Amino acid sequence: MHEVSLMAQTLAIALEQAQHQGATQIQRLRMRIGAQAGVVPEALQFAFEVGIQDTIAAGASLDIETVPVSCFCEPCQRDFQPDDWFYQCPQCQTLSDRVLAGREIELVSLEVL
Repeated sequence: MHEVSLMAQTLAIALEQAQHQGATQIQRLRMRIGAQAGVVPEALQFAFEVGIQDTIAAGASLDIETVPVSCFCEPCQRDFQPDDWFYQCPQCQTLSDRVLAGREIELVSLEVL
């Protein structure tokens, strides 16, 4: 379950930033997780709840935004969202190897006091 180490790293960043800003409490973390990032949101939420104990983030909430996969079709020169794991352009049926979004794992924002 790599979600535990992923969340441990994310919380370390959040705690460091909160401390840098002189915050005494973290109220909310917002993350963007790509559909192709290989992260199970429920496992990430569980790791968050365990990881915030005994920190200034205790009681904080975690908002996870799932980012859909978006690809680029070279022949059509347009972006598209594939229907499945085969990244085939719906217009010309060409398979794309150019993924524009859907792989990201980002800590987007913190709400602190």
